[in-house]
Formats: sequence, C-alpha cells, structure tokens
Amino acid sequence: MNYKARIVIGVVIALIAVVSYFMKTDENPVTGEKQKVSLTVDEEIKLGLQSAPEMIAEFGGEYRDSKLQAYVDRVGNKLVQSTEAGSSPYKFEFHLLADENTVNAFALPGGQIFITYALLSRLKTEDQLAGVLGHEIGHVINRHSAEHIAKQELTQGIIQATDIATGDPGMISRFVGNMVNMKYGRDDELESDDYGVKYMVQAGYKPEAMIEVMRILKEASGGGNQPEFMSTHPSSDNRIEKLKEVIAKYKNK
Repeated sequence: MNYKARIVIGVVIALIAVVSYFMKTDENPVTGEKQKVSLTVDEEIKLGLQSAPEMIAEFGGEYRDSKLQAYVDRVGNKLVQSTEAGSSPYKFEFHLLADENTVNAFALPGGQIFITYALLSRLKTEDQLAGVLGHEIGHVINRHSAEHIAKQELTQGIIQATDIATGDPGMISRFVGNMVNMKYGRDDELESDDYGVKYMVQAGYKPEAMIEVMRILKEASGGGNQPEFMSTHPSSDNRIEKLKEVIAKYKNK
C-alpha cells in the first residue's frame, strides 16, 4: 500500500473513531453532566456485579472477620445514605478483601466498592476510612469507568489509524494514546477527591482525614512516586494541596 493510500485510510479510521466517541453522549443521572460513556446505567450495574467475584478472588477472597466487614459496611452505608449517592440508581456494596500486602481500594462500575485489609489495617480512624470509601463512591457517581471505556475505544481507533498512516505500528501511536488516558486518569482522581470530601462533610466526618489518607498512601509507597506527568494518579503532594483547597471550599459552604 502506498503512502497516500495509507494516509487516506488512516484519516477515515480516525474520523470514525472520533465521531463514534462523540455520539456516546449521555446525561449523568446524579450530576446532570453530559458525558461520553459506552455503557448505560443498567449496563454499569450489571458489569460491576458480574466482575465482582473475579476481583474478590484476585485479592485472596473476602476477609474473614464479620466485625471488620460490618465496620466497612456501616461507614460506607452512612456515606451513601447521607448524600446524593443514596438517591442515585446505583446499588452500593462494600467488600473487605483478604489481601494483606496490597494497599489498595477501588470501585467497579455500578457501585461495587473494595478495600484491602492491607489498606484498612493502616487506617487509624473511622474518618480516614470514610475518606477512602467516599473517594471510591465519587468514582461511581461520576461514571469514571464508563467514561474510561469510551476513551479507550477512541484511543484504540486513533492508534489503529496512526499505525496504518505511518506504516509503523508501535511506539509513537501508543505513547500518544497512553498520554491521553493518563491525563483523564489524573482528572478522575482529583474529581473523586472532591466528591469524597463533599460526602465526608455531608455525612459528618472530618474531611482533613483525607489528607491523612494521602500521607498513609505515600508512606505505603515508600515515597517513591513516578513523576506526575507520567503517572495516572496525581502525585501525593499535589493531591494534598488540592485537597486543602477542596476542604476549605466545602467547610465554608
């Protein structure tokens, strides 16, 4: 295939990917924001429920301590019932995972939320746990997983178009694609920090505990963060500064 033909085909594929992405516009049922998403709310819930058993198994199953699980449930449900999350279409469930080495918490689309024992054991207060769970609830409410899937589909279309146009499948197109998704990843984390603080305040928790959580996570990483530009997550120091601004915003309302 000659160079001009490759360019034409690459442009066509890129246009199809872009047009398809912008046609995936839906209104968030909670925030009212217009978003580019690949899943309906019902599909998000179904996907989360289908994926939950696999995620639980990957982290060693659920932690076998009914009191600790009840503690996580109580804090999570207090956040949901005290905020707009409680009137959302999402069905929130909280899972304490048995993994004692991986310091992590995450959310699947639709309301399935997880925290590892390794992270829970490092938290010293209920307010800190509320910060972790509030942040993950924020991911669900803002439909970040559904947005990410749509962006991945767009990125894959652009990568394919670039590969064909340049005749060089690989490094350049994938670097561009990764940079697009990393940027959105950082934005998602900061947005979820904002919502986590808002939900903590509404549920009667001390939002300053979210800063304590960031310091715990930084300590757990050994202080060895990647440069922020190359990381999906904002640096701990950057997030702490942003959190101070967010806390002041919601406490002064």
